[in-house]
Amino acid sequence: MTRFLLSLVFLVAISASAQQLKSPSEFLGYELGTQFSRHHEVVDYYEYLAEAAPDRVKLTVYGQTNERRPLILAYVSSAENLSNLENIRQEHLKDTEGTGNLSKAIVWLSYNVHGNESVSTEASMKTIYELLTNKSSYLENTVVIMDPCINPDGRDRYSNWYNQFKNTPYQVDPNSKEHHEGWWSGRSNHYMFDLNRDWAWLTQVESQQRLKVFNQWLPHVHVDFHEQGVDNPYYFAPAAEPYHEVITDFQRNFQVTLGRNHAKYFDANGWFYFTKEVFDLLYPSYGDTYPMYNGSIGMTYEQGGSGRAGLGIITSIGDTLTLKDRIAHHFTTGLSTVEVSSQNAQKLNEEFRKFHQNKAFKYKSYVLKGDKDKLNALKSLLEKHNIAYGDLESGSYKGHHYSSGSTGSLTINKNGMVVSTDQPKGTLVKVLFEPNAKLSDSLTYDITAWSLPYAYGLDAIASTSTVSPQAVQPRVASSSINSGSYAYLADWNSMEDARFLAALLNEGIRVRKADHPFSIDGKSFDRGTLIITKGDNENKKDFITALNSIVQKFNKDITATSTGFVDSGKDFGSSSIQMITKPKIAVLSGGPTSTLRFGEIWHFFEQQLHYPLTVIDDEYADRVDLDEYHILILPDGRYGNYFSEDKLSELKSWVRQGGKIIAMGGSINALDGENGFGIKQKKMEKDTSENSPQPYEDWERERIKGAITGAIFKTKVDNSNPLAYGYDSDYFSLKLGSSAYEYLDYGNAVYLEQNTKPFSGFAGIEAQKRIAETLIFGVENYGRGQVVYMVDNPLFRGFWENGKLFFANALFMVE
Repeated sequence: MTRFLLSLVFLVAISASAQQLKSPSEFLGYELGTQFSRHHEVVDYYEYLAEAAPDRVKLTVYGQTNERRPLILAYVSSAENLSNLENIRQEHLKDTEGTGNLSKAIVWLSYNVHGNESVSTEASMKTIYELLTNKSSYLENTVVIMDPCINPDGRDRYSNWYNQFKNTPYQVDPNSKEHHEGWWSGRSNHYMFDLNRDWAWLTQVESQQRLKVFNQWLPHVHVDFHEQGVDNPYYFAPAAEPYHEVITDFQRNFQVTLGRNHAKYFDANGWFYFTKEVFDLLYPSYGDTYPMYNGSIGMTYEQGGSGRAGLGIITSIGDTLTLKDRIAHHFTTGLSTVEVSSQNAQKLNEEFRKFHQNKAFKYKSYVLKGDKDKLNALKSLLEKHNIAYGDLESGSYKGHHYSSGSTGSLTINKNGMVVSTDQPKGTLVKVLFEPNAKLSDSLTYDITAWSLPYAYGLDAIASTSTVSPQAVQPRVASSSINSGSYAYLADWNSMEDARFLAALLNEGIRVRKADHPFSIDGKSFDRGTLIITKGDNENKKDFITALNSIVQKFNKDITATSTGFVDSGKDFGSSSIQMITKPKIAVLSGGPTSTLRFGEIWHFFEQQLHYPLTVIDDEYADRVDLDEYHILILPDGRYGNYFSEDKLSELKSWVRQGGKIIAMGGSINALDGENGFGIKQKKMEKDTSENSPQPYEDWERERIKGAITGAIFKTKVDNSNPLAYGYDSDYFSLKLGSSAYEYLDYGNAVYLEQNTKPFSGFAGIEAQKRIAETLIFGVENYGRGQVVYMVDNPLFRGFWENGKLFFANALFMVE
């Protein structure tokens, strides 16, 4: 009788709570699924729930987007758990050291990382309401962390566009405008970056702020809610091969457990779905893989629809897909995930603890050396991931040498560091630093190489021994700024140096560059050295004060000299010591350009280089006078016949008179040909030695013979070319495809030789043949101007740190 009464009281309490809380439809004033909610309306609903049920919902603001929209998290659990939230978190993190004793499951649900995959934010509101009412029993032993919108800027861009252009109430005809977003779609964030590919690289403010909180929790389960094409059914775990080798058997098997539970509900409703296809678990910067490498069960759920679907659309088989349908599917998998996690809370804790205890990796330590600015850039990234590292000042170390691809040694005299896998983040260290990720299947969804020593341009070895860090005295930059010096010299080796130069030019300080090595006062200086003379800046009244301020800001090493008479090389009055023009720069947007590739350039200027950039849209580009600009950047894209014969003639005339084009990726195609510039695509004769018919089912395997899925190649560098100042004789380039161009007659700054086997990642055998003896980066002089060709993308996703100086060289050194 007592047990019956207690159960009755519990049910009555749930019923009363449900009556007190407004559903999303009741609160918003329209039925969920009949409108796209704007971000502020979503925030309002979550704030309402936190006020109405403060014992079970805690709302926090963890950051702000570029467009000043709040980034919020809702912690949802039982009253008892929520009152003990910080103790639960701390006890859980003890499991990374093997000492925790938690019995709760921690589930993190992330919605709307792609802004125009907008159904998930709507589904999040229905999900949290259900958890607080009819499914509150799940919360007795589970903490659910909900991020209702990872990408508010992109979501509002889409929802505002759709609300503006949709028919009333909506039109299901796929030809209607409401199903055709423009070039500036809502998928990406403010800077047109794909936030779902930024978890590891943390180039964007949304990612940086989110990871701070994520690393404070390291949930047992993380779900990233997405949408795919209109005609695709629902996708949920288990994922496709390749799985990275560090993923444990439990992580694999629990994906199956979750998938079977989802399938039970989908089967009951007659809904279609698929698993084990397309979406693999390799590339480390996704919302499923990054959590996996931190011990979570990371998953992607994909609903058919995306920005094309709107409120409703007719599919290719004549069915009508509505926003209500899409909400129902994400709602179901979200609740199913919490249900299964609650049922397996104890097992999730046990396996999370095991994950962090098992560090039987081949390589115990990664030893690196190089330019201090590059080391500092890597250290900054590691700190954001809570990855421990140590300094090294001396010693010789043996292991797999990244530069040679074989066993070798590395001697450090200064500027060294070590990162060990013997730490809570050891698995992530292994994934980010490994020389070559093992592929269980060459058919992958993204790039197959990303190793940080290559990305940051550092000499490195992977050691099978544990290397202990050394005590190193903090280094203070050497600078001597006084009004009595003739000139001040600064090296040119890194993006930090490029930022230093940009700051000088923005301040109105005139700067020269050395086009030849020289020595002065017993010190040697390389090509690209910045030379700041008192004579060039005599009309700037606050010259010394301004220069000193910038030097201190960048902690920059400066060498002062009392003379322009060099010991060897060219004197400072020589024509070889040219003034660096403060260039006025424009970039083409819209139309033929890729939004993502344009965004990388935009972000580079505003958030990395801090130098002004004019964005010229293709809709009015014909009306812009290019004579107002020194440089025109053409982002990668699909240009087709964008440059008519007349347009190309005008462009050539502008370059001939002193303009500079930086052509990237697909834009190069628009500049070749008999009416273009000197660049030529490499022609390949078709191999007919094996010309027998191939089975239809093998077509995809055959296709990848000619593909490169993001692989790293060792290239040769002519560092006497201004485009390559600051580089050594080798450069490891991330190649994203098999596009190939012949060597230029002159100006080949970076190029591939005959051997094109990748150092890391996958490249098909036919693709390797195609790219042999081809250009990577080059400069063609044309009249008084130049065309800079960038076949590979040094700004790709903002993380290939060692490529960025090439882009800075194209801006400031190539003249």
